[in-house]
Amino acid sequence: MTHDIAILGASGYTGAELVRLIATHPGMRIKALGANSKAGQSMAEVFPHLRHLDLPDLVTIDEIDFSAIDLCFCALPHATSQEVIASLPKDLKIVDLSADFRLRDPAVYEKWYGNKHAALDCQSEAVYGLTEFYRDEIRSARLVAGTGCNAATGQYALRPLIAGGLIDLDDIIIDLKTGVSGAGRSLKENLLHAELSEGTHAYGVGGTHRHLAEFDQEFSAIAGRPVQVQFTPHLLPANRGILATVYVKGGAAEIHGALSRAYAEEPFLQVLPFGQTPSTRHIRGSNFCHLGVSGDRVPGRAIVIAALDNLTKGSSGQALQNANLMLGENETTGLMLAPVFP
Repeated sequence: MTHDIAILGASGYTGAELVRLIATHPGMRIKALGANSKAGQSMAEVFPHLRHLDLPDLVTIDEIDFSAIDLCFCALPHATSQEVIASLPKDLKIVDLSADFRLRDPAVYEKWYGNKHAALDCQSEAVYGLTEFYRDEIRSARLVAGTGCNAATGQYALRPLIAGGLIDLDDIIIDLKTGVSGAGRSLKENLLHAELSEGTHAYGVGGTHRHLAEFDQEFSAIAGRPVQVQFTPHLLPANRGILATVYVKGGAAEIHGALSRAYAEEPFLQVLPFGQTPSTRHIRGSNFCHLGVSGDRVPGRAIVIAALDNLTKGSSGQALQNANLMLGENETTGLMLAPVFP
């Protein structure tokens, strides 16, 4: 069976990544591409690297006949996404890549994103889209909320350790570096080549980054009590990729064993031999996440390092993984592409 797919926000980076992945998916056919600002253009004009594909032209969202769509990916900015999703047919399966449905408490969403939630009915049915930990709920969901790319990286490093009681919950530091594509395709002065290249800088310092809300929500739920990590992201002069270095108090060997057991059957989560560390160059363009564990010179401390591609495993690849489950497809279909190296 072939499923007809719509992608809203197809002119952005995550939209283009979805097209790239779905192009080789034997069970999905791209039926509609929505991009209001570039409506009327071909995908080849907007993204020349996709010119070899036979794709529909970009149209406004209002022009799409959703009655002919089996599943819709929504790759729109937050606030916009919730309004659009609220207007879509109530029986349409949706995977949202924005932040609009990640946080279960509307008051928490308003605190971190600065506006009231405008689609509370949809929010109440949304399932958090960290596939490996919400697989059963995702299979039966109508609406799945994709995670933040930074939030996914940190959670892969920490969830099994919190669940196993292996680390000090009051002393967790996540030092994360991310490529510039995570900021989206909109023109921003600080993302110009002359402003960004040949340097790196921290942002969201002091507990202001919005993905902290996801860490608070998920880690506290696992622990059964409030957990607040220290988290500082840094912007790298690289197009894509995330590297998170996580500092914890706990036994390094036990931590490595717990991650290895937790992810032994996971097709996309690869735990390296003890003492080896991952690199963004080894997961580029793929849906894989590599994790490494090392001990510290101070006994009782450990370092966990996680690497993934923010546009693939951190966003569009995760979205396709979830869509596969929702449509009854094999979870890995379209996603076993090897990383691009060098």
